[in-house]
Amino acid sequence: MFHTAMQAAIEGARTLAQMDELSRQLWQGHASGALVDQEAQILAERLHGRRSAIREGIRPVGLPAGRASLFPPRRSLRSPDRAASLERRRLLACSGPLPPQLAARFTEGQRAVLRIVGDEVSAKGVCGLCIDAIAARAGVCRRLAQGALRLAAGDGLLTIEERRHQGRKNSPNLVRIISREWQAWIRRGGAQKRSGLALAAEGSSQPTALGCKAFRPTDKGITLGTNLTPEPSKKLPERQSLAHR
Repeated sequence: MFHTAMQAAIEGARTLAQMDELSRQLWQGHASGALVDQEAQILAERLHGRRSAIREGIRPVGLPAGRASLFPPRRSLRSPDRAASLERRRLLACSGPLPPQLAARFTEGQRAVLRIVGDEVSAKGVCGLCIDAIAARAGVCRRLAQGALRLAAGDGLLTIEERRHQGRKNSPNLVRIISREWQAWIRRGGAQKRSGLALAAEGSSQPTALGCKAFRPTDKGITLGTNLTPEPSKKLPERQSLAHR
């Protein structure tokens, strides 16, 4: 009786979950004595055959034949102007992206990547750019940008928060700077930039901050506020000079 019922259930099963449940019931019946060894073996072989047939009939929904993913394959991105990318990379690396004692750990390309991250953090508090955008702005390849962020994270300079989504495209990682030295360096650079813009807005007669040195457009080498008329040289009268000879 139990053998006939199990055989009918195996033939009528349509999903792998049903097959797993029937397999559990089969071996429970064998353990309780409802099935002898030969009957259990026959049912187990039939169950295995039905499971293989169900597994072969499963097809991914919405996927074209011959493709294993919903997302298009990643294209290899190359700079249209390698000379311009190299020049941009050198400029960013030499612009002081982080304190000298920290910058010494990284190569030129890595410093360019960290400059892009530092600018985003300074403007928005967190860098949410995708890795391709960071690499393009820094003038480096995708792999170098990933390596620079991993190296900085390993040194404890920043954190990388992954935002993965099941069944759909992942969101760009969130990069946050946690190094106090680097944060102070960014704040100092922002303060200098704001003071320079404020002075420039007051008028051209006021000194304009360029970098770390104040520059006055109207200053031609004469210090402002000093007397422009040269003081006459103090000479002894002619008689006194003759008397002292």
